[in-house]
Parts: sequence; C-alpha cells; structure tokens
Amino acid sequence: MGEWKACLLGDIIELKRGYDLPKSKRKAGNIPIISSSGFSDTHIEAKVNGPGVITGRYGTIGTVYYVEEPYWPLNTTLYVRDFKGNDPRFVSYFLRGIDFMAYSDKAAVPGVNRNHLHQAQVLLPPLPEQRAIASVLSALDDKIDLNQRMNATLERQARALFADWFVHFGPTRAKAANQPPYLPPKTWSLFPDRLDDKGVPEGWEEVQIKDFCLRVESGGTPSRKEAKYWENGTVPWLTSGEVRKPIITRTDNFISNLGLEESSAKLWPPLSTVVAMYGATAGQVTLLACETSANQACCALVPKQHTKSFIFLKAKFSIQLYESRARGSAQQNLNKTLVSNLETVAPAKSVLERFEEIASPLIDKMIENELESRTLAQTRDLLLPKLMSGEVRVREGEGVVEDMV
Repeated sequence: MGEWKACLLGDIIELKRGYDLPKSKRKAGNIPIISSSGFSDTHIEAKVNGPGVITGRYGTIGTVYYVEEPYWPLNTTLYVRDFKGNDPRFVSYFLRGIDFMAYSDKAAVPGVNRNHLHQAQVLLPPLPEQRAIASVLSALDDKIDLNQRMNATLERQARALFADWFVHFGPTRAKAANQPPYLPPKTWSLFPDRLDDKGVPEGWEEVQIKDFCLRVESGGTPSRKEAKYWENGTVPWLTSGEVRKPIITRTDNFISNLGLEESSAKLWPPLSTVVAMYGATAGQVTLLACETSANQACCALVPKQHTKSFIFLKAKFSIQLYESRARGSAQQNLNKTLVSNLETVAPAKSVLERFEEIASPLIDKMIENELESRTLAQTRDLLLPKLMSGEVRVREGEGVVEDMV
C-alpha cells in the first residue's frame, strides 16, 4: 500500500447539498430525480451533469447512488460537486466504506453534516488503481443491472400475454371477427369463438381471486418483548416495506421457530403472491421465491395448482385498484377481504393450464436472475472493503469476478 496516501475526504471530493423540487413543480421527463432513498421520480430539467454520486443527507443515510446521466439531486441528499480528478465510479464505491452516522448531527432527526464529513481521515489509491478497482466492482454491478433489465423484459412479456388473454380477450375477439389465428393451432382451439352478453368469452365465469387460491391469509408479529422469538432466528419474516421488491429471495428480518409457533405469523410457500395492506406500500405486490412468514401488514395469496402465474400477474395488474381501495377505506388501508375479493375471470381449465405452461418459465427465469443478482451483490459487498483496504489486490478481485460474470 506504499502508493496509497492518507488524506481528508475533503481533499478527494467536494460534497454539496441537493436542491428542493416540490412534487407540484415536477414535470415528467427523462431526468432522474434522486432522493436519499434513490431514484424517486423524473423531471424535464437537470441540476447536475453526470456521472454523479449521491448519498442521503436526511432520511436514508449511508446508501450511495451512482448515475451516468444528468440528474436532479433532491435537498435530502448530498452530491459530489467536484471529484477533484478522482474516478467517479471509484468514488461511488469508496463512499460506501464511510461511517456516515459518525458525522451526523445529534438531533431528533439525524442528518449528515458535510463539513464534518469532509474531515474524515481516509486512504486513497492512485488514479490507475482507482479505475482498476472500479472496473472489478462495476462488472458485478453491471451484471446485476443486466439481470434487472432482463427481468423487466420478462415481466413485460408475461403481462402482455396475461392482458391479451384475460383482460382484452384477444383470441376470442379475433375468432368472433373471423381474423386469422396468431397463436399455435392447439392453443388457438382452446379459446371460445365468441363473447357472451357481458363481454366475457363464452363459458368463462366472473369470480374473485380467492377462488384460485388454496388460502388467503395475513401474517403476524411475535411479541418484541420475548427475545426467544427473535434471537438466532432462522425463519424468514417479511415486512410490508419489503413488498416494493418484485421478488423476495431473502427477508431483512428473521424469527425463531418458537416465534412462528406462538404467534399469528404463518409460513407461506414459495411462489405465493403477497400484497402489502398497510403503510406507504399498501397495494404493492411481490412474489415469494422462498418459504417465508410475514407481519400482519402482508396478505398472502397461496396458489392452487396451475394458478401461480395467473394470481401473480392479476395482482400486478391490479396494483392501482388495490391502492385506490386502500385510499377509499376508512383506515386508508387494505384488509384481507379487499385483497381476496378482487374480481377476475375464470377461464376454462385447459386455457389456465396452457397459460401456466407459457408464463411459468418466464417467472422462473425472473426468480433465477434475482437469486443470481443476490449472490453477485454479496460478492461485491465482500470484495469492496477488502479492495479498498488493499487486503485484496485488483488481480485477485478480477479472478473472482471472471468466475462469476
């Protein structure tokens, strides 16, 4: 580490407070708005040119975001105004090793003091090594980003298929209009030839989403006063805030087997769809990739055979409806009845099975990508402090990444 130099963080970068932009003044555009919790909206005007590095000043503290394009950092953030000749991508990783809470104001609502932060004692590698370190870590992040973009495409494909078959009734409408088939003959033959008086394919019923479920149930929280329910917990326990994630491969919290047995928490199987009922995420939907319990703000739709994809995509299509029902209730929340009574159509069993045959591989691939991204992120987080301290040299890190990417 002879070439690394000891200095102050303020010698490496200059941090500046972000800019206020009330929601009433935002105009949807292609400029990302970055808050302390990350990407939060878009606007037509940028305040700062990319590449940019942003971290939370208030709210979510300690998380660092990197953007390539021009952006608008909100006033809850600090952004790097001057990189002082250092590599921006490296700086984004370098800042993740800073203990931001050590430089926060001791107030009721803690906030990072940038002047104090500038005084942090750090070790900085020379520019060529900065770029090499950033290259190693960004290779992992780029693969994670690729997986996310791939999953967005897979979900769009699954949603488009669901919409055509079960929202717009495309095959039946085409048949009724004597239009040429656009599906394989065996699949095409499964659809009715006409719509009934209600505008639904003949023979299909109007039902509720609970009719596709083995059970619909909310979770529960073991008593926080009982340490035995939480200490050394191995049972995944989901909160409604985590339902923002499209797929759950791991939860932030765990409870013990005793906590599960002696509370109203329940264990839900993989491929169950979960809807958040309370709080800021009310109406949001996620899919479980692992066996999971949850708190009482979550409601699980546990699928019957051949219904997992149908339930998940129907719930995804209904997020806005769920959100409006939450706003329309006296408590501004959903409940199990509102979740389970979501109206839908029930196609013929043969159609449902064929849909599952097509949609299930798409969703399975989404889960596979999400699991891979989790492993990549764990590797990145393990390598990051070791590369930043010089414990692991760049060439060793490159070898690890080459085996994974």
